[in-house]
Amino acid sequence: MDVGLKRELEEKVRSGERLTREDGIALYESDDLAWLGGLAHEVRTRKNGDVVHFNVNRHLNMTNVCTASCAYCSFQRKPGEKDAYTMRIEEAVRLAKAMETENLTELHIVNGLHPNLPWRYYPRSLRELKAALPNVSLKAFTATEIHHFETISGLSASEILDELIDAGLESLTGGGAEIFDWEVRQHIVDHKTHWEDWSRIHRLAHEKGLKTPATMLYGHIEEPRHRVDHVLRLRELQDETGGFQVFIPLRYQHDFVDMKDGKIRNRLQARTTMATGAEALKTFAVSRLLFDNVPHVKVFWVMHGVQTAQLALQHGADDMDGSVVEYKITHDADNYGTPNKLTREDLLDLIRDAGFRPVERNTRYEIIREYDPADPARRDAPQPMRV
Repeated sequence: MDVGLKRELEEKVRSGERLTREDGIALYESDDLAWLGGLAHEVRTRKNGDVVHFNVNRHLNMTNVCTASCAYCSFQRKPGEKDAYTMRIEEAVRLAKAMETENLTELHIVNGLHPNLPWRYYPRSLRELKAALPNVSLKAFTATEIHHFETISGLSASEILDELIDAGLESLTGGGAEIFDWEVRQHIVDHKTHWEDWSRIHRLAHEKGLKTPATMLYGHIEEPRHRVDHVLRLRELQDETGGFQVFIPLRYQHDFVDMKDGKIRNRLQARTTMATGAEALKTFAVSRLLFDNVPHVKVFWVMHGVQTAQLALQHGADDMDGSVVEYKITHDADNYGTPNKLTREDLLDLIRDAGFRPVERNTRYEIIREYDPADPARRDAPQPMRV
């Protein structure tokens, strides 16, 4: 990137002028990661200071049986397959109760698109989970699942959301987004929920007072222009509703573990290489710069590894996803040695080690507790990039 364009982009960012599609593509073409990260860090600091948000959450996947066979997914199983499972609601409640330690604040629920489970299974599961864990927020179901519920119930998404909210739903999850551009999406997604329905369902959720996350699966067969298009669609919807709290870039994973049953479900890996750490950091930086109307950018450490997640905090991210414990969707694919669990103390250490001040939040990004930053008296105490 020539000096003149760099200066032009810097001036736009510092004056608060909105970046265009062409600007986003130009940023991805830059090979100056230090400059790009520094610019994103300025924006991140302006919005969130030296804070890194985190929460103490657990993931619950009640079934991996799924009608879809998305090209990137190692989680899904068909009925009757060896590792297919579906929990009885009582079993899900028992498992969730076992996760309740350490002042858990959020339960994150995502499932396969089960062909036979009745619609009533889902609101009943939320009601019973909420009764068992009254102080825990239920962040549940992708827009793809809500669309599936429309099919199996005959109800509208509006009616479905009303019933789920009444049962205790506090937020949808951000999944099912992948890459919205049909040029890519037609090759990676095997379900019927595309941009039109994904955006319709999140718009409805926002109208009903829910705040939701948005995601992007990157590092597979898409190109930077598709990532830019994805963010700009979300940015336009955010202009309309203001309902997205956080944007979460998710790194596509190759399948290293799931071959144990002789099936390679991830059909993309034969023609892809995964995003490098540098590409991941660039994606966080460009996303932060383009997505000017969303308050937070989250790094999901399970999909990036702990060290890259720490570096992402210097490249636009201000939130490190919670303590997790079990995340089958990724751990059925990756072989990076990322832990299943980080405790609250682990997260505090990681955030401080990256030079930031930890702040514990709830699902709605309301502050639960602020913690001391890294000890400045330490000679080796890290500091975030200066702005």
